[in-house]
Amino acid sequence: MIRKSVTIHSSLLFDPKKKAFVKSVSIRVDLQSGSIVDVYERASDDEIRDGDIDLRGKVVMPGLVDAHTHIFLHPYGERISTEQFRDESIIERTVRATNHVRDALLAGYTTYRDLGSEAMENYDANLRDCINRGLIPGPRLFVATHALASPAGYEIRSESRNQHGLVLPAASDDDDGPWGVRRAVRRRAGAGADVIKFYADYRKRVMRFPPLHPAVIGKEKAGAGIRFPPDHGEINPAVPLYTQEEMNAIVEEAKAEGMAVAAHSGTVAGALMAVRAGVTSLEHGQMLSEEVVAEMATRGTIYVPTLTVMEMGLPKKEYKEAQARLMAAYSKGVRLAAGGDTGTFPHGENAREVELMMEAGVKVEDALEACMVGGWEACGKELSGFRFGFFEKGARADVIALETDPREDPRALRKVSFVMKDGEMYKSDGVASPSDDDACERLGGRGPSQAKARGVVHESRAEDGGLGWARSRWSIGPFARPS
Repeated sequence: MIRKSVTIHSSLLFDPKKKAFVKSVSIRVDLQSGSIVDVYERASDDEIRDGDIDLRGKVVMPGLVDAHTHIFLHPYGERISTEQFRDESIIERTVRATNHVRDALLAGYTTYRDLGSEAMENYDANLRDCINRGLIPGPRLFVATHALASPAGYEIRSESRNQHGLVLPAASDDDDGPWGVRRAVRRRAGAGADVIKFYADYRKRVMRFPPLHPAVIGKEKAGAGIRFPPDHGEINPAVPLYTQEEMNAIVEEAKAEGMAVAAHSGTVAGALMAVRAGVTSLEHGQMLSEEVVAEMATRGTIYVPTLTVMEMGLPKKEYKEAQARLMAAYSKGVRLAAGGDTGTFPHGENAREVELMMEAGVKVEDALEACMVGGWEACGKELSGFRFGFFEKGARADVIALETDPREDPRALRKVSFVMKDGEMYKSDGVASPSDDDACERLGGRGPSQAKARGVVHESRAEDGGLGWARSRWSIGPFARPS
C-alpha cells in the first residue's frame, strides 16, 4: 500500500517567519503533492510513531534558497569566464551543470534563482525541465535564460571578433529603445524564463585597452600588457546600459508577464534608475549611495549583496567597503536575500554567502531568513507559482537538518545531514539517498522508500508501480563532484 503522508519531528526548528528557534515542532507532509499539510507543536514525544522521520537532536529548517546563481559556471580560478563561454562545449557545460545542481541540493539548497545562462542560450530552462521531470536531482530552478543588455553591453570580447569567420556565442539578449527592450522581455518569456535579469550597467569598454591573457602576464586586469595605460581614472569603468525610460519599460513588461526582475548594478546611476523602475531585486550594488538605499527601503527593493564573489575578487579594503554597504542597507531596513553569485565559486559551498552576511554584522536570524523567505520573495513570491522557504500549510515540503546550531557554530550551514525537497528525501544521516539498490524503491510511491534518520530505519516499503521510471530517475550513480 502506498503511503500518503509522513510526519517529521524536530526538537529544535528555525521558523523564518517568526525569525525564531522553536521547540518540539512536527511537520506533516503529503507525499503525493510534495506539500506541507500541517505544522504543529507536539504535546509529548509519545506522539512519535514508527514510520515517522525523527530529526530530534538536529536543527531543522526550511530548504535554503540561493538567490543569485549560474549553473553553467564553474570557479573562475579553474578557468576564466571568457574561456568557459567561448571554448567549453555545450556537452561539457551541461555535464558540469548536472553536477552543480546535485551538489547544491545535497548542501541543503532546495531552490536556485539562476540569473543568466552565460552564453548557453536557453539551456538553463532545459535543465530546469530535466529536474522537474525527475531525470536528475537538483534544486527547484527559476531561470532567466539570457540576461538582457543593450547592444555590445554584455558580450564575449575578442580582438578577432567577426574576423576570419569567427562566430562567438551570444551572452545576452540585446536590444534598445522602450519597444526594443519590451520585445526582449517577450522573447525571454517565450523561451521559458521564470524571471528577468538585466544589466543596469556594465564595464563594456574593455576593448579600448584589451588585456593580454593572464597566462602571459600572470594576472587578469584591465589594460594588462599595455605599456602606458591611462593613469587618470578607470581604464574600463562601469557605465549605464539603459536609460530610465528603457528600464521602466523592462520592468513594466516583465510585470505584465508575471515575472520578477533582477538588475545587475555596479554604479550609483544604474542602481538608482533600476530601483526607481521598480525592480524586484538589486544584485551586487557595488556603489550604493544614501539616496539609493533610501529608495530601496521605501520601495521594498530586495538587496542581494553577493559578498562571496566580492570576497573572492576584491582587495581587502574594497571588500570592507562592500560589507559596509550591506550594513548601511540592513540598518535602514532594506530587505535582503542571500546569493553569492554561485558558480564563480563552487556550487555546494553556497553557505559561504550567509556566513559572510553574519560576519558583516547581520543577525543570525535575519541572515537565515534572507536565505529562506527573502529568497522566495526574490523569485516573485506567489508569482513564482510556489510557496517555499517557510513552514506553512500548502508550502512545499522542503526540509533540511543541521548537525549544529548556527547561533553557536558559524559554519553550521555546511553540516547538512538531512535534505528533503517536495516531500522526497535526498540525504539522510549525511549520506546521499539513494546510494544503492534501494534507489529503485520509493517513499509513498514518489521517492526513496526508507525514511532513515538518526541511524534508525523506519520501514515504509511501497509497491513500485513503475520501476522503469524509478531507475531512470535514480540511476545516476553516486553523488560525486568531478567539477
